[in-house]
Amino acid sequence: MADPAVLKQLRETLRGLETGGFRRRPSLPFGIEALDSRLADGGLRLDALHEVAAGTSDMADDCAATLFLAGLAARAWGPVLWVVRRRDLFAPGLAQSGLDPKRLIYAEAKDDAELLAVMEEGLRHRGLGAVIGEAKRADMTATRRLQLAAEGGRTIALLMKRAAREGSDPISSPSAAVTRWRVTSAPSTPLPVEGVGRSRWKLELARQKGGEGFELIVEACDATGRCALPPVMAHRKAVAGGTAPRRAA
Repeated sequence: MADPAVLKQLRETLRGLETGGFRRRPSLPFGIEALDSRLADGGLRLDALHEVAAGTSDMADDCAATLFLAGLAARAWGPVLWVVRRRDLFAPGLAQSGLDPKRLIYAEAKDDAELLAVMEEGLRHRGLGAVIGEAKRADMTATRRLQLAAEGGRTIALLMKRAAREGSDPISSPSAAVTRWRVTSAPSTPLPVEGVGRSRWKLELARQKGGEGFELIVEACDATGRCALPPVMAHRKAVAGGTAPRRAA
């Protein structure tokens, strides 16, 4: 059970939030045709639970999954509640994925049960743009509660699932999440000049309600929270559509 004092403090914080008259959309599109066209809702439903896990136990994949979540939250309106078990979020890194630290409200939970309860409380408030949490264990009952809270509060819920034990798949257990993602780092292409190109991720939609799973390589979130197709793939799409970019004379 969550500590009543923790929930009371959270409620007091949320009461001070102003919604600012933002208009809520039904879904959050990626702005990438190859992604949005294969999602049942044309994007991520903004009144639903979505799960994300790192593709492997490698720290680079854990960071990629975290930044993927940050980019999603960055493109939602208003304040973002991020519930953690340990204080290891790097604010400048989140900002590079478009999530302004000024929009963030942090809450630290002692265990997964308290974390899920704090997430549920935040989702029901309706004054938040997104609620993010990181947990190892969230069974069907817990995820169903989060899904219902997201629907009732019309707020997107983003749950990062961490492996409960070495070698286990964080998103193999039953869940009420509408979409379930794996994010894995992929090799980036160096820039023509000396330096490193934009990071790339392999996004795997392992499961979605009302649609099929798929995989896609994308460039990591930019400062606006948006991913992009790698230049070669974007060029192929343009050629296929008859809109190949012209070279300068």
